[in-house]
Amino acid sequence: MGCVNEKQKPKTYNYSMGKKLNIRSLDHAGLREIATRYGQKPFRGDQLVHWLYGRGARDFAEMVNLPGDFRAKLDRDFEVAYPTLVKRQVAADKTRKYLVQLADGTLVETVAIPERRRLTVCLSTQVGCAMGCVFCATGQMGLMRSLAAGEMLDQLMMVRQDFADATGGDAVDRLPVAPAAVAVAASTSPLRISNVVAMGQGEPFANYDATLAALRMINDPALYGIGARHITVSTCGLLRPLERFATEPEQFTLAISLHSAVQATRDALMPELSHQPLAQLREALIYYLQNTSRRPSLEYVLIAGVNDNAAELAALLDFCAVPAPGFHVNLIRLNPLPALASGASQPLTSAAPAAMRTFQKALAQANVSASVRTPRGADILGACGQLASQGA
Repeated sequence: MGCVNEKQKPKTYNYSMGKKLNIRSLDHAGLREIATRYGQKPFRGDQLVHWLYGRGARDFAEMVNLPGDFRAKLDRDFEVAYPTLVKRQVAADKTRKYLVQLADGTLVETVAIPERRRLTVCLSTQVGCAMGCVFCATGQMGLMRSLAAGEMLDQLMMVRQDFADATGGDAVDRLPVAPAAVAVAASTSPLRISNVVAMGQGEPFANYDATLAALRMINDPALYGIGARHITVSTCGLLRPLERFATEPEQFTLAISLHSAVQATRDALMPELSHQPLAQLREALIYYLQNTSRRPSLEYVLIAGVNDNAAELAALLDFCAVPAPGFHVNLIRLNPLPALASGASQPLTSAAPAAMRTFQKALAQANVSASVRTPRGADILGACGQLASQGA
């Protein structure tokens, strides 16, 4: 399942193994380790972070505040490789979806959602996903591999470039663009990234260390400086990583993909989690509430004839009967899946609007905060559950 150990030893990186390692595959801790390994003070690793993830440097020669001999050694043993933007689409509601080719040729998708003066980036943490959720195109792909922290930050850098001001922004932010990529005119106003949600492809808690390393760099005032409460991790709720997340010092926001509070229904919808009792997930969430005093969201995709009936609603209300500050339930319409994931003879369909209203009203009467999520980017397959890394 990709669960992490509660206490993991620091990574040790091997260099000079013939093929150069992409230095941008390493996180902040790894770059500090490189600095000390080459006889430098740890703060040189901090400077590397600034150049690679803040400035988008493409060559070690650009890093003028690093000692020359250090830059020479880095150039000898490492390369600075960026992904390639393959395709860029714009939905009728102005949502943008990006298909990105990583250094090893694999493809991943990212979504940017502009709304007034707010810009939310929905980033991916893995290529594909091992959770197998039947209502999700990514889950039907299976898992190809996890992303490095730098590959997650690349997604933000790409969105930042695309929403740069009319002057084109800082040239060092520009990723290579494949000839087939769809051109989009730059915004006439400098809309800046204000929110980040790890809700794209993949299960973030199955790639815990890299995800947390990326979120911390996104939160770092010297890099993106996005407040922790504006950074959300969406997870199926793997238990050991969830307990670990409850002890992290940052105030990152948590969203749990619940989708049913009835064990048999959730097992059918999310088969790779069938070994995990809902009672244990609820206990872990109560621990999170008590340890952080922060309210997590429960993601609930309403599916006609599956989890939209009275028994399912009663189970959800029981699940939400927890100590303050309690849960927020995010009711979500089931979005159509791309051809990749729509092989069933009787495909799932979204619950009727009346069911949405019934659930929301019942939750409100039970003093449970609830909202209905407005789908964004569905016409370009950029909405919840639609990401599938499909080429042009």
